[in-house]
Amino acid sequence: MAPASIRTPSALSTLRPPRALSPRKASQAADCERLEQLPNIGESMAADLRLLGVGHPQELAAADPLSLYQGLCRLSGVRQDPCVLDTFIAAVDFMQGAPARPWWFYTAGRKARYGAV
Repeated sequence: MAPASIRTPSALSTLRPPRALSPRKASQAADCERLEQLPNIGESMAADLRLLGVGHPQELAAADPLSLYQGLCRLSGVRQDPCVLDTFIAAVDFMQGAPARPWWFYTAGRKARYGAV
């Protein structure tokens, strides 16, 4: 038996409830049914998108990433980190048919197109 100060894996599992499995990330836009299935989008960013009125990934195909970013800044009352804009660009691009890419792939293009945001 392990000493009382050492926690075994079975002891750790009783300390916290099991986490729900996250939805699989979509490999293409047509497979995306929930916002959390978008590459680069986790629970927090999905909540931000819902706050902005985006309920389904398909809605992003016609969205303007800069407008989403500015709307989130306005609704939250704080300037969001520019990487949030990069993430919105990545999500919109993916839903328009681009391959899944990490959000930082879009940083240089965002800086060239929008400058400081």
